[in-house]
Amino acid sequence: MTRRARPPGRSGVAPGLVVLVSAVVFVDTVFFTALTPLLPHYVHTLGLSKAQAGVLVASYPVGTLLGAVPGGVLASRLGVRRAVMIGLAAMSVASFVFGYGHSLGLLDAARFIQGVAGACTWAGGLAWLAAAASTERRGAALGTAFSAAVGGALVGPVIGAVASHVGTGPAFSAATVGGGTLMVASLLVPKPVVGIPQTLRSALPAITEPAISVGMWLTFLAGFALGVIDVLAPLRLNRLGADALVIAGIFLGAAAIEVVLAPLVGRLADRRGRMAPVRLSLMAAVAFGVLAPWLRPLAVLGVLLVIGLPAFGTLFVPAAAMIGDGADRRQLHHGLAYGLGNLAWASGQGIAAAASGALAQATADAVPYLIMATMMAATALVLRRRGEHGIERGTEAV
Repeated sequence: MTRRARPPGRSGVAPGLVVLVSAVVFVDTVFFTALTPLLPHYVHTLGLSKAQAGVLVASYPVGTLLGAVPGGVLASRLGVRRAVMIGLAAMSVASFVFGYGHSLGLLDAARFIQGVAGACTWAGGLAWLAAAASTERRGAALGTAFSAAVGGALVGPVIGAVASHVGTGPAFSAATVGGGTLMVASLLVPKPVVGIPQTLRSALPAITEPAISVGMWLTFLAGFALGVIDVLAPLRLNRLGADALVIAGIFLGAAAIEVVLAPLVGRLADRRGRMAPVRLSLMAAVAFGVLAPWLRPLAVLGVLLVIGLPAFGTLFVPAAAMIGDGADRRQLHHGLAYGLGNLAWASGQGIAAAASGALAQATADAVPYLIMATMMAATALVLRRRGEHGIERGTEAV
């Protein structure tokens, strides 16, 4: 893929581009995670079962799942800037509708459109950033963007908690303002790196590239884990006596830690190899999955969530760097590469969010958590046997 000369900088990317992409993923994540403290509210006011609550949570990742490949193709064919702008416009409208919706069907539909929009903004934004960054500094650049996304996850529950008191309409209307502002801002940053337009046919063979396949699996795994947690954790916290403000505070604390960790993880992935932070995250995730369904009272479970949740989010940074590295090796447009990443995340989050509530209702909360922990442990063992060099050999040659 053709590249332009890059201005000097810590990440090899123009600062304005880093700020823009960070802001885009920040706003998107704010209105994705705002549902977390509101979930008990919708359960009570609409009389939802665990399974219905899971479908509401899953509507966003299902939208991303179905929009992932088209979003990647859109970024490749029309350009990453246009993909970002289309996603921002759709996100703004869908968030406004969600805020004023009062039926389960309308809420599910609005969340679904938010997910499709997110597929466009994330594929376009990450592709824009990764293509502009040097390979040896890509982890740091992506780490900054993911740190902003985690910042959105930090603010999102606060917006949700505020919405539970002032009303969802005014709170979610802020997305319309934010989306419009970012659409204007996207016209003011340097022109994106130009690549050769490609189709889905170009992306499918690239899945055999080790860096891309492992990056996609880790992205799927992190999404799966967060799908389980986003459904079951708020409901269990509520049963133990937590209201929307307490739930928001717990997720806020976890996100605050991850905001600090994400750039550090990116730098570690650049200096010590992509697999170094992956191993640490997987070990912490296994411990979390074993403990989470059993711990009580509220304070103990809250502490585990605050210190344990960052283990899942930090998987996204090295995984995204691997996907970008593999795209370089296979000369794949980064928009298509991150479209595949969106597909992996949405598959994991959507499957887990839709199924974990129903599975927990039929059995116990421990079952989805233990399935998640088993997947994490098995992944750690397979990657260890495969060896770091077998996975990263291609990325080092880029």
